[in-house]
Amino acid sequence: MKGSTTKQAEKKTRALVQPDAKGLQLIAWEANERALFERQYRLIALFAFVVLAVYIAQLWYLQVAKGPYYRTRSENNRIRTETIRSPRGIIFDRNGVPLIENRPAFHLMLVREDIKDAEALNSVLKDISVLTGKSPAELASVLEANKAKRRFEPIRLVSDIDRDTLARIESRRLRLPGVYVEVEPRRGYKFSGTAAHVVGYLGEISEEELKKDAYRDYQSGEYIGKGGVEKSLEKFLRGQSGWRQVEVDALGRHIRSLQERLPIPGRDMWLTLDLDVQREAEECLKGKVGAIVAVVPDSGEIVAMASSPSFDQERFVRGMNAEEWKKFIADTSHPLLNRAVSSAYPPGSTYKPFVAVAALEEGIVSPTSIVSCPGFYPYAGRKYRCWRDTGHGAVDLHRAIVESCDVYFYTVGMKLGVDTIAAYAKMFGLGEPSGVELPSERTGLIPTRDWKLSATGIPWQKGETLSIAIGQGFNQVTPLQAAMAYAALVNGGTLWTPKLVTRIEAADDGDSDMVKPKVRRKLLVRKETLELVKKGLVGVVNEGRGTAHGIALKEVLLAGKTGTAQVVRMGENVNRKAHQRSLAAHERDHAWFVGYGPAEKPEIVVAVIVEHGGHGSSGAAPLAQKVIRKYLEKSHPELRSRDDAGEQPVPEEAD
Repeated sequence: MKGSTTKQAEKKTRALVQPDAKGLQLIAWEANERALFERQYRLIALFAFVVLAVYIAQLWYLQVAKGPYYRTRSENNRIRTETIRSPRGIIFDRNGVPLIENRPAFHLMLVREDIKDAEALNSVLKDISVLTGKSPAELASVLEANKAKRRFEPIRLVSDIDRDTLARIESRRLRLPGVYVEVEPRRGYKFSGTAAHVVGYLGEISEEELKKDAYRDYQSGEYIGKGGVEKSLEKFLRGQSGWRQVEVDALGRHIRSLQERLPIPGRDMWLTLDLDVQREAEECLKGKVGAIVAVVPDSGEIVAMASSPSFDQERFVRGMNAEEWKKFIADTSHPLLNRAVSSAYPPGSTYKPFVAVAALEEGIVSPTSIVSCPGFYPYAGRKYRCWRDTGHGAVDLHRAIVESCDVYFYTVGMKLGVDTIAAYAKMFGLGEPSGVELPSERTGLIPTRDWKLSATGIPWQKGETLSIAIGQGFNQVTPLQAAMAYAALVNGGTLWTPKLVTRIEAADDGDSDMVKPKVRRKLLVRKETLELVKKGLVGVVNEGRGTAHGIALKEVLLAGKTGTAQVVRMGENVNRKAHQRSLAAHERDHAWFVGYGPAEKPEIVVAVIVEHGGHGSSGAAPLAQKVIRKYLEKSHPELRSRDDAGEQPVPEEAD
């Protein structure tokens, strides 16, 4: 029994130890998989080892074997994109004479990234200071102003260096790392100061301007128009900048150019100005403060526009230091102010022809209506005086214009009323923008009842109409407005928009774009009325009692109107001559004259204002005659032989 039991146990044990066929297959499969896994593991490990070895070998090759070579390449050779500034369009006068050209300007540039450390930078700045004459403090201030720029961006350290300085810098370039010279087209003023207010000037764009939408595609350091047509027609004159990719070394020297896009030059333009007439007008104003405007009455073209004092545009191109700029803007004569469009003055008696038009059109007077002038006009217990203390006696319309009788215009002005006078004055373009292609034009002022109540809260006083009727009081007009108003008066009743640009070069290679004259309005005034007033203006110059008879010419018939605008009010019962002698220079009256010629068929209208010039007859009329004569010389050669400015002396007391 015991033996059988033992055999059964051994049989069970063998069954457990010796698996059946299925078990053997499982064990064999596991053994095979393990062997395969071990082979794959060894292959992966070998691959990883090989890759790692290759990387290590490559790193050794780059950093050890070729390290010095690539270190030199990385430090010395860089690709840099440079802006190529476009040359601005050239500005010509009406005869094709260039008023502004372009010249090469050399700017000293600095790239901070090319300089190792602060000590090296200080050394470079010291060398540049010696070479350029700029103090280290000035150079440091430029760097401080540009500290927000990235280190690889060039900084314009010194603008527009001269050729001697350029030569010194080029000879020491190896000792000036990070320094290079940039060439840029820059304005060259062939007749610097001539037509400065019309042409304008350039200045570096400011941070405030860069934030404006109008300058969103501009860059810091770029020059833009700051006045005149340079500013108002910036979009035509500027052009489009290009770019160039260059390879440079550590000293900023160009190794080679990679690619570039050439700039598109600005568009050239031809102004309506005549350089000869412009120079004559400026010569007339030399030593005076005032303005002269000459226009063609049949088109509104501006032949001359002079404002005095003027300024030298080259000072802005080359730059002024802080002390020079402070002195310039502190000048009480305000040389940057274009008095032809940006200053408004009481028109004085040059306003009277428009009051005469209103009186004739409204039926207030006829050509033969008589007004008695005893030398004053009594109103509200006060005597409003005529410029001639003894009076003019019996005066009709023609004589009132010729002799500029104040009492006559006091009388018709009171009958017309301020609003009617204003309506006719505005019809001629006075007291409203003319539309000239220049910045900062003043509107002027032609008062009405509603205007005064709105502006001051005080109702219009009837006595104020007396001052308005003779061009005083609240009246304010610009010299350009006066010239355009007289042009409309003498051309038959067409008010033009002042024209300053005659053509602009096309954007492509096609023909230039011609700028056509623009009519602002046709005046609703009878031809007979205009002819009556024009006869009076002819008498002002050509009749013995005319206030401007001293400027009459034998060769050509001139016409016009004098005006004297009071600056300091004269009290009652005061002698006029004694009053004038007692005034300081800055308190004297402004002198006006607006004239034209030939009177039969006007070719030119000239308006002159001389601040504190005294009487229009002596202070302004002779200047207008010179400008008119200069313009007419081309069509009337006989005028060229005349040397004298006038035929007869003009009495100082004339209006």
